[in-house]
Amino acid sequence: PPRTVLSACVFVAAGYVTLTFYDYFALRTIGRREVPYRTAAFASYTSYTIGHNLGATVFTGGLVRLRIYSAWGLGIVEVAKIAFVTGLTFWLGNVVVLGIALAYAPDAAAAVTQLPGWINRWLGLAALAVIAGYIVWLLPRSRVVGRDTWQVTLPNARLTFVQIGIGILDFAAGSLAFYMLMPAMPVTDFAVVAVVFVSATLLGFISHAPGSLGIFDAATLIALPHFQTEELLASLLIFRILYFVAPFAVAVLMLGVHELSLARRARALSRNVDDAPAPGATSERR
Repeated sequence: PPRTVLSACVFVAAGYVTLTFYDYFALRTIGRREVPYRTAAFASYTSYTIGHNLGATVFTGGLVRLRIYSAWGLGIVEVAKIAFVTGLTFWLGNVVVLGIALAYAPDAAAAVTQLPGWINRWLGLAALAVIAGYIVWLLPRSRVVGRDTWQVTLPNARLTFVQIGIGILDFAAGSLAFYMLMPAMPVTDFAVVAVVFVSATLLGFISHAPGSLGIFDAATLIALPHFQTEELLASLLIFRILYFVAPFAVAVLMLGVHELSLARRARALSRNVDDAPAPGATSERR
């Protein structure tokens, strides 16, 4: 129903708003606080959306980030640091979400992992234990990774909870959007859908396939066999349009407008320089 699709659109939009906090958090982590939120939001949205839809996100998304942040004096090293911190935020949130999901509904992931429910539950608890150990490791003092100009001071334990919160909100919004588009029958618990969504998303992300095409869809079809295939395919198609295709089109349009604006500004600056009188020209005319 249109109302259901509209509700899914709201959750998709909320997820992409959450996505803007990835770069904003990373910029403050590396000490570039002068870059405003609007620039961080623009870079985060376009780099993630374009990069994920084209595949090889590290490179495609990194090029988009470099193009946008270069106007603020950021170079390759700082963009690489941003990519590291945003990646850390992504995986911290994902591991926590997946750990909770596996521990809460281990049988729901069995179709994806091909493992017994009790193993899934132990894997989920182990993932949560790793995150807890990482936070404890951060407690005594500031931790630094990398060498020389590539050094990054990791967020402290308190800020790590902020990172985890960003990742959880991101995946919660996506899971809710996907859940809203699921066929009405049979009735399925949200926790089951969330486990499948997170697992399929991570498989698609690891594959580096453009837009997780084929990977996400196949994992979902395998993990939810109790739905009619035709109805589930229809849900997947609508979700792909809302979550991948439409945001990608908006991101390309935004980046195109940004490039046209930069080109127009460069032409105006060049024209002003050409029209300026040469030094001493006024006195010679006199």
